[in-house]
This record gives sequence, structure tokens and C-alpha cells, in this order.
Amino acid sequence: MTVLILTCEQDVTADLAVVELNANGIPVLRLDPAELPGGVDVSGEYVHGAFEGHLSVGGRVVSMQGLRSIWVRRPGTPATRSAEASSWLSEESAQALYGMLRCTGARWMNHPDAARQARLKPWQLWLARECGLPVPPTLITTFPRVAREFAVRYPDLVVKPVSGSHPGDDGLAVPTTRVRPDEDFRAVEHGPTLLQRRIRKAADIRLTVVGERMFAARAATGPDTDDAVVDVRFSPSDVTWSPVPVPPSVAEAVSGYLLRAQLAYGAFDFAEDADGIWWFLECNQSGQFGFIEIETGQRIGSAVAQWLAGEPLGAASGATDPTRP
Repeated sequence: MTVLILTCEQDVTADLAVVELNANGIPVLRLDPAELPGGVDVSGEYVHGAFEGHLSVGGRVVSMQGLRSIWVRRPGTPATRSAEASSWLSEESAQALYGMLRCTGARWMNHPDAARQARLKPWQLWLARECGLPVPPTLITTFPRVAREFAVRYPDLVVKPVSGSHPGDDGLAVPTTRVRPDEDFRAVEHGPTLLQRRIRKAADIRLTVVGERMFAARAATGPDTDDAVVDVRFSPSDVTWSPVPVPPSVAEAVSGYLLRAQLAYGAFDFAEDADGIWWFLECNQSGQFGFIEIETGQRIGSAVAQWLAGEPLGAASGATDPTRP
């Protein structure tokens, strides 16, 4: 049976899992929905109460009934690379592709319905707190007065986008930024604004969870780190990540989070304070792990491949994860 990976052409994170699957003889079909129709084609037949579907990529045809799992990694919007691209064609193509894939018995990482909900930052913050994870005081508002009152209670704030998307380009990230002490907050009336008490970080934590396996990595905040830089993605290039164990209380809360969110994969970001508390910042249900694996040697790609295959892979499958408590 075949593993289907929905992602863009250049995706190093997906490559790490594909290498593992290929090495173990697990058939893989990788496609970008942006190429549908044209480079990718789809067909589904509904006759006598039965469904039979097929996918075609580069001349290779695969039966949808032969899919063992589907990894929705970083797919493009359907039909955006078509010669006749339009919003109507994108909707038609999305309905066809994802509608047919839902008719299969394959398991998802992650299911589109769960993934859609998991991207909602306000819901993430609520769920994290419900599951027992520490969450910094946070406000999402379009009321300047409410923002000013929040700033009086929590003078040291950061601001970040609610969605995480860049207004001009979804492929760009908007950095988390410190709020100026003299900010009057009039601008929040132009759009929902997320304000959050700044955690004075001793380190950044990235916790990647694949099924029941957890891989935690830590990047310490150096003594010479610019206090104005609060987003590790925009820190100097000398930031290094090292494997760390997951505190039992965090492991339990994160497991509960993924269970309630119905996610098979999640990349959690935490800020560790001087007391060693891991403060929840967000969970990216399709977050990359390539840079963590490369720097720490943690075999996250192998864990993803094993989950997608649904069976042990090679000699490494019996290895234990040293980062688990």
C-alpha cells in the first residue's frame, strides 16, 4: 500500500521522511495539489454504491483504495499553477481531490477538519490552558481602550498576528515584536490584535510530537542576546538546538492536547523562563522539523515515516527516544 504526501516540491522536512520510507521499500506518492489539473490528475467513479478513485502524477497512476496514509504536510492551493488558474477552478479542484481522499480508508496526518481547527490561535490558547499547560496572559481585541487597560496590568507586552500569516505573502512570517512603552493602541481598531505578556526567556523550546513519540529541543538564550529580539526565528544564526527531556507534566498535557485536537502530529513552541517553566506559545499542526533533526540528530523523519507506514521500519524501529521522560 502507498503513502500519499501532499506538499510543495521543495520541502526538506518531507524529504527526511521520504528517504526513510524509500529505504524500507514503502511505496510513496508525493504531489502538490497546486499542480492539479495538469501535472496532477484525479478521477473518481461512483457506481453501484462503490467508489473507485485514482491519482496520476508524472504518468504514475495510483489507486486511492491502495492508500495506507495521507500526510498533509505543506500542500499548495489546488489549481494555482494551472494555465487556467482561477478561484473557481481552485475550489472545484479542492472539492474533487480532498472529497475523494475522504472516501478512502487511509489515516491522516493530520485530517483536514482537525487541521483547520488546530490553526485557530485563540482556540489553541484555550485548549492549552484546559489541558494544563501554562499560557501567558493574552488579549485579542479591536478595542483600543481594552488594550490600554491590559497594558497597564501587564506593562511588558509583545504583539503577534492572530493567524500567523503575512498580509502580503502567506509564505512569509511576521515576527513577534515587543510593544513600545508609549504605545497608544489606536491601531488595534483596524484589525484584531494579539497582545501577550512577554516571557523573559532562558530558552526557546521546540517540542515535536509524532503519534505518541516526543522530541524536545532547546535553544538557550545567550547573555549577549539582544533583549529586543523575542522571536527565535529572527535570532542570530549562531542559535543552536540541543535535545532535552520532556518534563512529565508537559508530556501529559501535550498528549491530552493532541488527543482533544485529534492531531497525529504537532510542533509545539514554548518559552522557558528562569524557573524552568515551559510557557505555551503555539502549536503548529504542520510545523517543520528538518532544522531540529539536522542540528540535534533526533530521528523525527524516521518517526514520521514509521507512523505513515503503520509498521516498524528497519532496525531503528525498536530504538527508544532518549528525549522521552
